[in-house]
Amino acid sequence: MPISEESNQLAKYLIISDIPRSVAYTLVYIRDKNEITSVEIERETGLRQPEVSIAMQWLRRKGWINKRNMKKEGKGRPIHGYKLSKGFNEILEEIIQDLTTKINAINRTIEALKSYKL
Repeated sequence: MPISEESNQLAKYLIISDIPRSVAYTLVYIRDKNEITSVEIERETGLRQPEVSIAMQWLRRKGWINKRNMKKEGKGRPIHGYKLSKGFNEILEEIIQDLTTKINAINRTIEALKSYKL
């Protein structure tokens, strides 16, 4: 099932906000789910296994997602369950705060550069 137009637009805004593409699509997919597996993310977003793995590592380093080992029958790659460690709105607030900090730094740089005009 392809991702909705609204979810696609949200992912694009996240990408513009310096969130890696695979992370953006993973975050958008997981936002309304209780718990998911990497296989579900691959199937629903069209991302490949290495992209999903890297996205999950990125999200875990930010503290936005929790990982749970799930029992699996037989051989093959292990299965992990993932869910957001905080509300999606809290994550958006962190992203907005990071962007605001960057904007303020850019504005300070612009003002400093103006002082060097002849």
